[in-house]
Amino acid sequence: MVDRQLTVAAWESLFRAQVTVMRALQRDFPSSVISMNEYDVLFNISRAPGRRLRLKELNRSVLITQPSVSRLVDRLAARGLLVKSEDPDDGRGTIVSITAEGFDLFRRVAVEHMQSITEHMGASLDEEELRTLIRLTTRLRQGAAEAGAPVIKPDDED
Repeated sequence: MVDRQLTVAAWESLFRAQVTVMRALQRDFPSSVISMNEYDVLFNISRAPGRRLRLKELNRSVLITQPSVSRLVDRLAARGLLVKSEDPDDGRGTIVSITAEGFDLFRRVAVEHMQSITEHMGASLDEEELRTLIRLTTRLRQGAAEAGAPVIKPDDED
């Protein structure tokens, strides 16, 4: 059995690192046109097949609450960046699609945001450490999934 104090210390370290890096990325977020949460929604939809996603699946992929996602999607749709439509397979469901304008905005912001991520992560970790971090966080997600937790998958794990 793993030492409880060591486990809690590792969790606290991981949590504090995540919060610190997210705050730095938020501070340096390269857009005044969309927020980081709006970018996250556009990111997830842009990665989905056909650049469309059920609202229910979108809720599983982002780190904000379901009511917040719904309001955010409504705002992005009102701005012409997303389109909402009825799910043809389930009349109660909603499909959210990114528009050409929304995708263009996402791509412009993504290029600068990736540079910021690279600067923050690459300033602290070398390539082997980044690979190790990926392996460790993948194992943490897999362990959580085995315990029944919903899991957010990275792009390369579909």
